Amino acid sequence: MENLIKSVPEPTLKRLPQYIHLLKKLKEDGIRQISSNTIANELNLDSIQVRKDLAVTGVVGKPKLGFDLEELYSALLHTLNWDNSTDAFLVGMGSLGSAILGYKTFPEYGLNIIAAFDNDEEKIGQSFAGTEVLSSDKLTDMIKRMHINIGVITVPANEAQKVAQQMIDGGIIAIWNYAPVHLKVPPEIIVVNAQLSQSLGVLTHKLAERLRYLNL
Repeated sequence: MENLIKSVPEPTLKRLPQYIHLLKKLKEDGIRQISSNTIANELNLDSIQVRKDLAVTGVVGKPKLGFDLEELYSALLHTLNWDNSTDAFLVGMGSLGSAILGYKTFPEYGLNIIAAFDNDEEKIGQSFAGTEVLSSDKLTDMIKRMHINIGVITVPANEAQKVAQQMIDGGIIAIWNYAPVHLKVPPEIIVVNAQLSQSLGVLTHKLAERLRYLNL
C-alpha cells in the first residue's frame, strides 16, 4: 500500500470513521464482502456520497460482489493514518482530560497519549489511567526532547492560548483543542477543534423541532 497520504476533503474525513466502525463490526461477524449500497443503508447515508467517499481509498469494488471488506477496512485506516501510532501529550487534567486519558480505544486509532501535564500541585505526580501527571513547566522541553507532533488541550478557555504557545514552542505541529476558544496559531500549525458546544447546539435544536412536531 502506498505510504503517501492523499489530500481528502474534510467532510469526507469526518465520515470515514463511521465506515471504519461499521466494517470493524462486520469483520467480527465474519462478513467478507460488502457493497457501497449496504454501507449506505446501514449508516443511513446517500449511496452516491458513500461511493465518492470510498473512492479516496483507491480500493475498487467488483461487480455484484462489492468490496473485499478486509482490503477496504485497511485502506480506510491508512487514509486516516490510523495504521500508524502517533505519540501525543495532553495538557489539562480536569474531568475532561481525565476521561480522555482513560479512553482506551485511542491506540486503535493511532493516537498514543504518553504523558499528561497540569499546573495543579495536587495533581502533579499523581497517576491517571496508568499515566503520571507532570508539571506544565516541563511541557515545552519534553516536546523538544521526545519529538512529539500532537498536543491535546483540555484546559479552561482562559489558559488554552498559553498552552498552545508552549506546544508550538516545543515543536508540536498539530493540536486537538477541546477548549471553547479560537486559538491564534501560525498558518502551518494544524488545529482541529472538538466542538462539543456546537454538537450540543445541533442536538438541542433538533430536539426542539421534534417536540414542536409532536406538540409536546
